[in-house]
Amino acid sequence: MSAPTLNQSVPASAPTGLPGPLRLGPYELPAPVVLAPMAGITNVAFRALCAEHGGGLYVCEMVTTRALVERNPKTLRMIEFGATERPRSLQLYGVDPRVTADAVRMVVDEGLADHIDLNFGCPVPKVTRKGGGSALPWRRRLFEAIVRGAVEAAAPAGVPVTVKLRRGIDDEHLTFLDAGRIAQDAGVAWVALHGRTAAQRYSGTADWSSIAALKAALSVPVLGNGDIWEADDALRMVRETGCDGVVVGRGCLGRPWLFADLAAAFAGGTGRVLPTLGEVAATMRRHAVLLGEWLGSERDGCVDFRKHVAWYLKGFPVGSALRRSLAMCSSLSELDGLLGQLDPAEPFPVAELGKPRGRTSAPARVALPEGWLADRDALTVPSAAELDVSGG
Repeated sequence: MSAPTLNQSVPASAPTGLPGPLRLGPYELPAPVVLAPMAGITNVAFRALCAEHGGGLYVCEMVTTRALVERNPKTLRMIEFGATERPRSLQLYGVDPRVTADAVRMVVDEGLADHIDLNFGCPVPKVTRKGGGSALPWRRRLFEAIVRGAVEAAAPAGVPVTVKLRRGIDDEHLTFLDAGRIAQDAGVAWVALHGRTAAQRYSGTADWSSIAALKAALSVPVLGNGDIWEADDALRMVRETGCDGVVVGRGCLGRPWLFADLAAAFAGGTGRVLPTLGEVAATMRRHAVLLGEWLGSERDGCVDFRKHVAWYLKGFPVGSALRRSLAMCSSLSELDGLLGQLDPAEPFPVAELGKPRGRTSAPARVALPEGWLADRDALTVPSAAELDVSGG
C-alpha cells in the first residue's frame, strides 16, 4: 500500500491573485497554511503526518497558561515537539494578564517554542463561562493587557505572537474589528479570524465577509478560518477576502493529504489528492505507528487512533462490522489484519468532496460570567478563571 499521490482527475481552475510568502518572525512558511489546534487531535503524531504531505505551520493543541506555569504533567506532555519541527508553534489560552505573561516568559526562557498563538476563539462553555476564548475580546482593556503583556514577554527572544479570534460572542456583540486593531497595535505578527460567532459554535456557514472587513482594517497579515473543506475553498477565500493565508481545522480530519492539495493550490497547481482505499489504509497505519511512537507503546497508539477511523473511512463502502472492529483495535497486527480486509482498489468517494467533517453543533446561548457584558472596559479577571489543566 503506497502513500496518496497527487491525482489530476478533478480539474481546478488555475488560481489568480495568490498571496505572497507568509512570514512568522525569522521563518517563511512553505505555504500560507496553518493547521488549527484541535483538542485530542493535533499532537506530535498528527502534526508529523500532516507535514509529510505538505508544508505549512502545524500548531499543537491549546494549553492553558496556568497549567503550563504550574508544570502540569499532562500539559508538559502536550507541548512536546518532534525533533525536526520548525517552527514549533504553541497555542496558549489564558484570562489573567499576569499568568499569561508568566507563561510566555517560561516558553521564552526555556526555549519551549518558536511561536506563540493566543486563543480568543474557543466557543466551548467551560472556557467562555470563565470569560476566556471568544468571550474575552468583549472586555477590550483586559484583552489588550493580555496581548500586550504576551508580546512584551516574547519580544526579547524574538518569538512572534499571533492571535486567533471569532467574530464575537453573538451577532449583537461583535468584537473582531476592535480586537484586531488592538492586537495589531500591541505588536502581533498576524491575526486569524474564524468567520463564526461563539453562539454559532460550528453550525451554519462561516461569514467570510468578516474576514474581508478585518483585512481591510488592518495592516498586519490576516488569516481566514472557517469552512475550508477543500483546497479550492482556500483559493476562493483568498479571492473573496484578500486574506494572506488560511487556517484549516475540521477539513483535514481523516485527510492529512489535504495539506498536499493546499500546497499545490497555493503554488499554482491544479492537482488534487484522491487516494484509493488502499492508500488511505496505508495512511491510517502510518498514523497509528506515529501515535505509538509518541505515546510510548503500540497499544496506546492504537487506542488513541480509534477516534480517527470514522473520519478516514467516511464515504467509502466499508461495512459497519469492520468499521466497529477497526475502532476497537489495540495492536498493529490487529490493525493490519483488519485493514487487509479492505478493497485496496476502491476509488476515493468524490461525492464526499466539499462536505463538512468533524464536530457539528446547533447554535446556543453563550455561557458567560455574571455581568460580563455590563462593562467593556473592566479589567477585573473573573474568579477562578484560569483553568488548571489543559485538554479537550
